[in-house]
Amino acid sequence: MHPTVTKADASDVVWATDLITHSLESQAPAVWLVPPRARRHVVLGSAIRTALDAALTLGEVLCTPDRTGVAVWLPHDGDAWPALPGRYDARTDEITAEFGARFRQLATLLAAHHPAEPHHHLLFMAVEPNRRGEGLGSALLRAHHARLDAAGIPAYLVSGNPAARDLYARHGYRAAAPILLPDGAAFWPMWRPSHSAGAGT
Repeated sequence: MHPTVTKADASDVVWATDLITHSLESQAPAVWLVPPRARRHVVLGSAIRTALDAALTLGEVLCTPDRTGVAVWLPHDGDAWPALPGRYDARTDEITAEFGARFRQLATLLAAHHPAEPHHHLLFMAVEPNRRGEGLGSALLRAHHARLDAAGIPAYLVSGNPAARDLYARHGYRAAAPILLPDGAAFWPMWRPSHSAGAGT
């Protein structure tokens, strides 16, 4: 029996932000992005919170009912990011001001590798460390993949975690050459073609 997955709402933002931030802050790309460890959780968390707010409006945020796993998706038309609500860009600039040059450099690198074909972008996925290996990540992926496959829509993500990259590969994602940051930290762009319903999940 697969774990249950449901749609998140505004009441889930705080715990989801914290879970995603904890999952990312020790990864090499995050260390490059915000070098001071004492500042990293706050800066990353604030930026993630802003993106999560946007995804609740424009995309889909899925979670487990017990708040141990979350996946954040945004649709992408292949040409540009969707028009984000409120003061998204200004808020992001304010949050990351101290490390703005690195955030801008990262954004430029990621944009240069972003697919031109319309797709859904998995911005973040995180599972509580003590619940990993129970199929929560797979359940979160399957829930959205079923919708994408029914509509013939591919999916895209960028992962800085080799273990997560292997999970995504098992769900039909194909890794491209890594995107390298100045210190050698790597992100792997991964693309999942649309499947017939149920295939590759």
